[in-house]
Amino acid sequence: MTSPHPARRASDPVLRVPDVNPALRASDADRDRVATVLAEALATGRLTSVEHADRLEATYNAVTVGELAPITGDLPDITASSGQPSAVRQEVSAVFSKVVRGGRWIAGRHTTLSATFGALIVDLSDAVLPGREITLEVNSLFGKLIVRVPENAHVIDEVGALFAKRGISGGLGSDNGPVIRVIGKATFGKIIVARERSDWNLPDRP
Repeated sequence: MTSPHPARRASDPVLRVPDVNPALRASDADRDRVATVLAEALATGRLTSVEHADRLEATYNAVTVGELAPITGDLPDITASSGQPSAVRQEVSAVFSKVVRGGRWIAGRHTTLSATFGALIVDLSDAVLPGREITLEVNSLFGKLIVRVPENAHVIDEVGALFAKRGISGGLGSDNGPVIRVIGKATFGKIIVARERSDWNLPDRP
């Protein structure tokens, strides 16, 4: 039976050091490096969405570096100096302006979204999410922040408000959908998190 992934090679992200033991337990950093390679491969068309989902699931289920290595065996490496976005953290902000982020882009496991005296609209429905669970840190200070999450996402609402308005729509998604934990605070501002564009005008709750 043919292996679903090619054999590992010395240039794989987790095997750059010659004496790395394949039986060594993988760290979160090891998994994040592989997820970064997969995210770039999806964004550049080297992987289909199905292939990316399968490999990403295998990445975050991997226990050892030996299990991680074959996942990126047929993909080009991404070095720290390549300028590619990190799969670990991302930050998008709007200060005295209006910023819209949508389409195919690589989110981070921890993505910070900030609107300060401005408007920030972020659409995650086509974004590449590195893993089954990501954290959105949302902050609105005298601003408006709107986030669209995938339809199958499970949303965990941990957002606070001070003299502000908020509307978080999500709850339970499908069994295979991503978990999106939303934290942060709205201060004299407005935060909306919804699955559909039509939900962006949801009644706000204190």
